[in-house]
Amino acid sequence: MQDSNGRGPKARRRKKAEGAKLMAQAKVSKDAALKTALAKVPNGTIKEAELEKEHGELIWSFDVATLDSNDITEVNVDAITGDVVQRRRTPCESGKGIKRQERR
Repeated sequence: MQDSNGRGPKARRRKKAEGAKLMAQAKVSKDAALKTALAKVPNGTIKEAELEKEHGELIWSFDVATLDSNDITEVNVDAITGDVVQRRRTPCESGKGIKRQERR
């Protein structure tokens, strides 16, 4: 049976194994990286978090939404050093930001 991303059981097991391998390499915990990311986006709310290899670097990637903007700010934190390696603001796609009803 496929999951919501269209992956079958083998693909899900492979993704889980890859995630465990990356987690074993990370020196910075998800919680520590999350605090670092939120410090860069005042009043932000984490919408998505992922540990991944990007351009050869192991990073924690966070999508952060704020009430004062429809944009998403992606903050990448190095999973070895804990340093912010990238911060980029992009227009919100398909409801990833905080919806107007949630702003009240």
